Amino acid sequence: MPVLVKTTLDGRKLEVFDQGLTLGGKLEARDLIPVAEHPNRAKILEVAPDAVFMAGRVPLNAAEAEIAQKALDDAETRHLTDPKLIEERFRRLMWKRAKDPGLD
Repeated sequence: MPVLVKTTLDGRKLEVFDQGLTLGGKLEARDLIPVAEHPNRAKILEVAPDAVFMAGRVPLNAAEAEIAQKALDDAETRHLTDPKLIEERFRRLMWKRAKDPGLD
């Protein structure tokens, strides 16, 4: 079940789905980057002065970042404890390995 983080000015939804952040239904990021560590922090703060984190191209304020990080943490916990999700992760890894034998 996706968790809504915010709706952008153009109406697209930034949601945490599975273990990533999607924007308008397409994967945008797998984690949050602090604005203080971002190489374009000056431009980000110029456009979004209350931005604390970036989710791909989307700036997040403290409240939005808290919602996103909690949902990402919950998803990771589910993926580490649910036997079906663990099995699916191994299945995907085996498929990738079969496709690229040099992958380890």
